[in-house]
Amino acid sequence: MPDGFGSLNSLRTLNLDGNQLVGGIPKYFGNLCALESLTLSNNNLNGSLYEFMSNESSCLVDSLQDFQISNNRFIGSLPESIGNLSNLQTLNVAQNSLTGVITEAHFSNLTKLKELKLDSNFLILSFSYDWVPPFQLDYIYLSSCKLGSTFPKWLQSQKNYNELEISDAGISDIIPTWFWNIPPMLSHIDMSNNQLHGNLPDLSSSRLGLFIFIDLSTNHFYGSIPPFPSNVSSLDLSNNRFSGPVSFLYKPNTPMLLECLNLSNNTLSRVLPDCWTYIHGLVILNLAHNNFYGKIPDSIGSLVSIQILHLSNNGFVRKMPMSLQNCSDLITIDLGANNLFGMVPPWIGDSLPNLVILNLRSNQLYGRLPLSLCRLSQIQILDLSLNKIEGTIPECIYNLTAMSHTMDTISSGIDVYNGSISYSDSASLVWRGRESVLKSFLGLVKMIDLSNNKLHGEIPEGITNLTELVALNLSRNNLSGLITPKIGLLRNLQSLDLSRNQLYGEIPMSISNISFLSQLNLFANNLSGKIPTGTQIQSFDASAFLKS
Repeated sequence: MPDGFGSLNSLRTLNLDGNQLVGGIPKYFGNLCALESLTLSNNNLNGSLYEFMSNESSCLVDSLQDFQISNNRFIGSLPESIGNLSNLQTLNVAQNSLTGVITEAHFSNLTKLKELKLDSNFLILSFSYDWVPPFQLDYIYLSSCKLGSTFPKWLQSQKNYNELEISDAGISDIIPTWFWNIPPMLSHIDMSNNQLHGNLPDLSSSRLGLFIFIDLSTNHFYGSIPPFPSNVSSLDLSNNRFSGPVSFLYKPNTPMLLECLNLSNNTLSRVLPDCWTYIHGLVILNLAHNNFYGKIPDSIGSLVSIQILHLSNNGFVRKMPMSLQNCSDLITIDLGANNLFGMVPPWIGDSLPNLVILNLRSNQLYGRLPLSLCRLSQIQILDLSLNKIEGTIPECIYNLTAMSHTMDTISSGIDVYNGSISYSDSASLVWRGRESVLKSFLGLVKMIDLSNNKLHGEIPEGITNLTELVALNLSRNNLSGLITPKIGLLRNLQSLDLSRNQLYGEIPMSISNISFLSQLNLFANNLSGKIPTGTQIQSFDASAFLKS
């Protein structure tokens, strides 16, 4: 930062957010006696805060009200002298690499503090059990700070906060009764990734603000899911031990404002209630990895705004509801590992033009692949494995053009932003022979898995147009003919499995041009001739070619 700022003695607000500044915070800021707001967030600043904060003669002791340095590279501890900034209202040091212990002394004189953001550091908060802070906070962000195993009692003194984040804080306690006397303006609760346990109370009569975000995921809560206020917009209770039906969703004639509902990875059961007409604003629905059974209700087609639908790893039966063709905004359909039967519906290709992920693996689907699937120009993950699908692979498969183009976005995930919610999708994929959950890099994965079906005929040459494919699995079918000499055009393939088919002829020399190939399986075919030479091919175990 240039030295010229040090001469601006009348400067009251300095906002350098979102630049590419490097180095530490200059000492001369302590001489800017009129400075009320200093924002240095989202830069590459580094070093310790000690010299800046420990200047006893600093004018900032009386003037500074707003101090924000989030998303930088500061290290070391947060000096106790921060407590001398008696007019401070906002303290935001989130997303740095600060370490050490925060005690009551850090806040001794901060009677005007309204925003406390210490999240995403390596800090330990050590307060006495009966400590009563001198402030009343509006925003409390302490995620990734270690608060101790006991639920922080000092929160009981805070009466007006709007947002609370204490995720990944090392808490292994029951949420005390007093906590549920929720401040009337509360709109955001995140207590995920702890070891909180016990039952949740009935919150339906709580008077909360609009667009409520509640995230209690990845804890040890159990019992049935209680009623929640109808104005909750995002509810994440995934990765807990909840059981029983989801009767809390059934509120006839009471519209709910839910936009995101994630109840995955619990032990919820029973038939899914036919209640979705009253939750028509839902954008994300994730009920995967539970024990639901019966038919997927037709009213799920009322969710005309839905983009993400995960119902995998349950016991759903019958056909996919035709009403889903009304949900034209769908990006993800994941119905894998159920007992669905019938043909792959043609309306998927006709009515769902935005589909990126289609996972129907491990069901009882049969019949031929509809040609309309070739209209899914946005599809990046197509998994129809472990079914009873027969016929040939459509020649038009080359029309899956998202698999032939590189991404033109800076995000590597599949993200949904809709009004008050932000959601990063994840998917359970069989990747390199193992089932893995992908999230951060999900948007970079482009794969086709048609394995374990009854497909016959030749592998269409057009599949080699899908040059961005990273995984292709056609194993355990009745495919015949030659492996196309153009297979080497799939230059980004990392995994290729054509095993247990009836392919014959030579292994194309071009396969050695696939430089990223780390898994190759041609086992149990009728291939002949020499194994192509090439750095990658020579590294594979002989079992990849046995009986070929």
